[in-house]
Amino acid sequence: MTSLSAFKKFTDGLAPQDYTMPVLFVGHGSPMNGIEDNEFSQRWKKLAQDIPVPKAVLVISAHWFTKGTKITAMDFPKTIHDFGGFPQELFAVQYPAPGDAAIAKGTVDLIKSTHVELDHDWGLDHGTWTIVRHMYPDANVPVLQLSIDYTKGPQYHYDLAKELQALRKKGVLIMGSGNMVHNLRMMDWNLINGGGYDWTQTMNEKFKDLISNRDHQPLINYQTMGKEALLAIPTVEHYLPLLYTLGLQGKHEETSFFNDKMVGGSLTMTSVKIGA
Repeated sequence: MTSLSAFKKFTDGLAPQDYTMPVLFVGHGSPMNGIEDNEFSQRWKKLAQDIPVPKAVLVISAHWFTKGTKITAMDFPKTIHDFGGFPQELFAVQYPAPGDAAIAKGTVDLIKSTHVELDHDWGLDHGTWTIVRHMYPDANVPVLQLSIDYTKGPQYHYDLAKELQALRKKGVLIMGSGNMVHNLRMMDWNLINGGGYDWTQTMNEKFKDLISNRDHQPLINYQTMGKEALLAIPTVEHYLPLLYTLGLQGKHEETSFFNDKMVGGSLTMTSVKIGA
């Protein structure tokens, strides 16, 4: 923040609530989930009905990898169609949710471990809008994105998430968006409607057990979990958003799972809700 008065304006605008917003990890899967009425999108709609209406949504998406950390700070973030080979109907989607410059600046001030850059160029990529447009179809809730610094390791991202905790008390819904198991090279299109390899099921259950038991360190050090983990996480971008979600878990907060399904053999939609 540039001044104490600016920070006061931010905190006054987001007065503490008598509840703490939950934190989510959402398996976003195919961009087509953004326009389809299916079991995943229906659960996203139900999720929005089950939790308090947020003051804003802050998403850590697998699809915004940057050198350094950035946060969207524009008044109206654009809808990014960062994919190819899909129907024109998907490219035609616009999700006109506003941003919130005050929340962006306040978040910059909260994060002490690194410099966070205010970004006016990115927008909402499909890791964000394909989910949020089902949750808040009227686009009347501000949406921001926080980027993932590709130069840093898993522990760094887990620790950085903890610095965002105060936002939850001020009505901000924080959401990691990726997939726990995400190996596109090994996908079997005959299983696109459901089903997974043995190693996919093994890792999905192992991830869930560790999350349920609040045993986060093996998840941070996933490279030590054997060859199945390396098959599940051949590249880290879809996995790191989960660590942001876990880093925000409070001492006594419980976890629950939704959209717990394997698709395409080598991908899971398994999602996590932490808190009430």
